[in-house]
Amino acid sequence: MKLLLLCLGLTLVCVLAEEANSMSRNFNVEKINGKWNSIILASDKKEKLEEHGNMTVFVEHIHVLENSLAFKFHTLTLFYSIEEECSEIFLVADKTEKAGEYSVAYDGFNTFTILKTDYDNYIMFYLINKKDRKTFLLMELYGRKPNLSSDIKEEFAKLCEEHGIVRENIIDLSNTNRCLEARE
Repeated sequence: MKLLLLCLGLTLVCVLAEEANSMSRNFNVEKINGKWNSIILASDKKEKLEEHGNMTVFVEHIHVLENSLAFKFHTLTLFYSIEEECSEIFLVADKTEKAGEYSVAYDGFNTFTILKTDYDNYIMFYLINKKDRKTFLLMELYGRKPNLSSDIKEEFAKLCEEHGIVRENIIDLSNTNRCLEARE
């Protein structure tokens, strides 16, 4: 029985590794340039995503540079425990030595890869955050439009589960204040 479970686990790891390698071989980073909307966030540490969580950010734009990606985000900040204000965050993620991987300092040290995209509709990110000797996982689904089909959302939810994130920790941002007024 243990051998069967070990084989099943190794098979899953091989499939995920092959999917990641396939993505990096066929990936054209220039095609992700442009406007995006945060659709879903997921994490193995749900508190990072809850209201005013430090990883609850809303993407506006990804700009492709020579060896990096520049992100423009918005986040809701609570002032004096009563008033929310939308703040801009600009981050530049640099390529690492690993193909298709980027790193950025934000609330710790983060490395991320793009799991899947069709360039014109959606992009899926897988991020590992390390801070104070603790690690957590974050997955993000962005769309070119403010909402995506339920099929794409379900595909993303399955990818989250494959990476160890339970469905209860998946937050759909489709009906959330994305600081839209700040985007205009």
